[in-house]
Amino acid sequence: MRTAGVDLAAEPDGTAVALLTWTATGAEVTGLVCPAGDDAVAEAVRGAAKTGIDCPLGWPDAFVSFVGAHRTGPVPVPHGPADRAWRRGLAWRHTDEVVRERTGLVPLSVSADRIGHTAMRCAALQAVLAADGIDVDRTGAGAIAEVYPAASLKIWGLPWRGYKTARNRQALGAVVDGLLATAPWLRLGEHEALCRRSDHALDAVVAALAARAVALGRATVADRDVARTEGWIALPTGPLGSLLG
Repeated sequence: MRTAGVDLAAEPDGTAVALLTWTATGAEVTGLVCPAGDDAVAEAVRGAAKTGIDCPLGWPDAFVSFVGAHRTGPVPVPHGPADRAWRRGLAWRHTDEVVRERTGLVPLSVSADRIGHTAMRCAALQAVLAADGIDVDRTGAGAIAEVYPAASLKIWGLPWRGYKTARNRQALGAVVDGLLATAPWLRLGEHEALCRRSDHALDAVVAALAARAVALGRATVADRDVARTEGWIALPTGPLGSLLG
C-alpha cells in the first residue's frame, strides 16, 4: 500500500507532499517534495490508496448559510450580535468541536482565520481531482481524508507543539527523534534531513501516517451527514504501531 500526506498552504512555498510505501514490516518515505505545487499534490493523490490533507475540506454549514443570507439582505440573529455561541457556530465546524473535546486542541477556524486562504486552494484542488474522476468525498471515504498532524502526534504520545517555524529547529528535531523511537519500523532515509529542518515536510509525513490509519479503518468515523459538506478531521484511534496492520 502507498499512502500520501499533504501539508497544504495557500502557496506552494509552504506546501509539502510525502509518499509512504508500506510493507508487512514497516514503512518507508519514498518521496518528499517541499515546496510543492498543485501538480505534485494531484499526482500524489492519484498514486496513493489514501491521502491525508492537513487543511479543512469545507466550511461550517451555518457559515455558508449566513453568508448566503447576508448577500441578499439582513440576516437572522438569534440572540443578538454579542451572542458568542451563535458566532462560534459560524466560526467552527462540527468536526472542530469534536477535536476540541477529544484532544483539547483547537483547530483554526476556516471561516475566521487565515487558513481560509488555504481552504480556497484546497477546494480548487478537490474540483480538479473530481474532474479526473477521483472520489473526493469529504467524509474520508474516498481518495482523500482531512487530517490534523498535531492532534495525531498528541494521540500517539509524541511531542506535538512548539516545533513550527525555523526558530524552533531543536523542538522539530525532538519530534523527529520521538517519532523514530516510537516507530523504529519507519524509515525516513535520505529525507530525514529535510524533516529536521522543515516542519512542513514533517507534517506531510505525519499526514501520510494518519492516512494509513484512515485506510485501515483505525480513525474516527465521521458524522457523515455533516461531513459530506463541512469535511471531517480523522483522528487515529490506536497507537502508532497499529498502523503496521
